[in-house]
Amino acid sequence: MQVFVDAARTLWFADGTPVTAASGVAPLGDGWLVVQDDSTVAAWRRPDEVVAVEVLPPVEGLRTFREAEGTKHLKPDLEVACPAEVDGGPAVLLLGSGSSPRRMRGVLVRLEDGRPVVCSAELGPVYRRVAELLELPMDHVNLEGASRHGDVVRWFNRGNLMAGVRSASVDVPLQDMVAAVLGRAEPAAVPVDRPRRYELGEVEGVGLAITDAVALPDGRVLLSAAAEDTPNAVDDGPVVATAIALVDGGTVQAVAPIPEVDGHVHKVEGLALRGVEDGEVHLLAVVDDDDPDTPSAELDLRVVLG
Repeated sequence: MQVFVDAARTLWFADGTPVTAASGVAPLGDGWLVVQDDSTVAAWRRPDEVVAVEVLPPVEGLRTFREAEGTKHLKPDLEVACPAEVDGGPAVLLLGSGSSPRRMRGVLVRLEDGRPVVCSAELGPVYRRVAELLELPMDHVNLEGASRHGDVVRWFNRGNLMAGVRSASVDVPLQDMVAAVLGRAEPAAVPVDRPRRYELGEVEGVGLAITDAVALPDGRVLLSAAAEDTPNAVDDGPVVATAIALVDGGTVQAVAPIPEVDGHVHKVEGLALRGVEDGEVHLLAVVDDDDPDTPSAELDLRVVLG
């Protein structure tokens, strides 16, 4: 397997402010919804502009959160963007990382008359059930990615080999999650099952850990992974390398590095499938470089499965 970067662009809102900390991406209408993990605002990347979409209310009056300003602990840390449906219409399910009690929210974004409509809910019982099934203390929960498999969402916990935590996943029924976010069902009633764990290897002594996932038409999964030197699920650290892994069930079939762009390691945190043709997978990837002053990059990735 080989990975190629066919194009790279930076993301800017229509008013000239940068999109930062891009951590998930999914199709919405004529474009792509990009979630920022340091903000209550998402970026709807349309053909001619990037539109700001408020997906959660401000927290203590703030819409963006910065470590340097002492507000990072307040952020909702939305990390997952997964295609979904609401009442038969397309939508995007956004999910927090679960790495603190503030980060256990679910959000649904759908279009009505071409305009985004948003609802959200606390999903703490679902996160606690994930931790129980994966046999993790809550301070090791860091759910950063998801792939959709028909009616099922495979939800990935990033893991941290330095802390002795392997990357892992669970399966949850998509419509049960949608119902919980819409307030039509209790979060505690959402089933969580099929725990899996993954061994992705190391780079320069730092373990690769899952940052996002996308399902292929044949049922296999492509994972993005980062080798980030950090002791826990909250603090950022230097990223020595990133990679794409091909997984069938719980078996890792191949791992290939994502090439650097202009000598820079981009930490890919969001993946979306553009298409598959002649053994090549075309992906849209978004990047969180953990720098609030740098606009997030958007990469066109091509994966040759071999």
